Amino acid sequence: MRINIKPLSVNEAWKGRRFKTDAYKAYELEMFYKLPKINVGSEKLSIKIVVGYSNKLADIDNFQKPFIDILQKKYNFNDKQIYELHVYKVITEKGKEFIDFEIQTIIV
Repeated sequence: MRINIKPLSVNEAWKGRRFKTDAYKAYELEMFYKLPKINVGSEKLSIKIVVGYSNKLADIDNFQKPFIDILQKKYNFNDKQIYELHVYKVITEKGKEFIDFEIQTIIV
C-alpha cells in the first residue's frame, strides 16, 4: 500500500536541540569497544539487524537511530548510504538481550 506523503524526519519531528544523555554516552562507549573491526563499503549499503528484547512490549524501532548512528561513527560511513534496512525482533530472557547485525554493499 502506498501513502502519498513526504516522510517526516526525526529532525523535523522535534523542536530545539537534543543532547546525549549520560546513559547514551556510556552505551556509545561500550558499543565502540564491543563492535568488531570490519571494513564497510563506501557505496550503497544493506543492513540486517536482529534485536533481542526481554520485554514483549518493546517497540522494534526504539533502538534503531542510536544504533545506526553508532555504526556510522565506528565504521566511517554516512547513514544516507543505507538503501536497505531489515530489522527483526525476537524475545529473549531478561539479561540475554542482544543486537546482531550484518552490513553488506549492494552491488547493482
